Amino acid sequence: MRQVAARALWLGNAGDLRDARAVLAAGIEAVVELADSEPSVTLPRELVRCRFPVSDGGDNAAWLLKLAVESVAALLRAGIPTLVCCSAGMSRSVCVAAGALSLAEGRLLEETLLAIVGAGPADVSPGLLAQIREALGS
Repeated sequence: MRQVAARALWLGNAGDLRDARAVLAAGIEAVVELADSEPSVTLPRELVRCRFPVSDGGDNAAWLLKLAVESVAALLRAGIPTLVCCSAGMSRSVCVAAGALSLAEGRLLEETLLAIVGAGPADVSPGLLAQIREALGS
């Protein structure tokens, strides 16, 4: 689990959710899971939880990606410390978080993607990134 610099935003993987104490200790109040095949884990009831079945392959429904990105952007605008996670924390979480930052901060997707990639490892799916770009209308 890693924090994106100077933001109430963390990126993580499915394993991070198994350690709810660490999530809570980081001050995180909301978890956004981008799970298409990962099993759901039990989280403490004080954590807000959103789960979107997003895949890396670029075959997601446009409304699903838009809802995921807009949900994370709304949490960020409200100042809610948020963890966005997927299987490995390197593609779906990176793409959706970049899209959300783009909306929340009014910046270009490429800028926010570079800010996130600069915070740690990434393996962005070109198909998913293209879908995020389309969902944002950019």
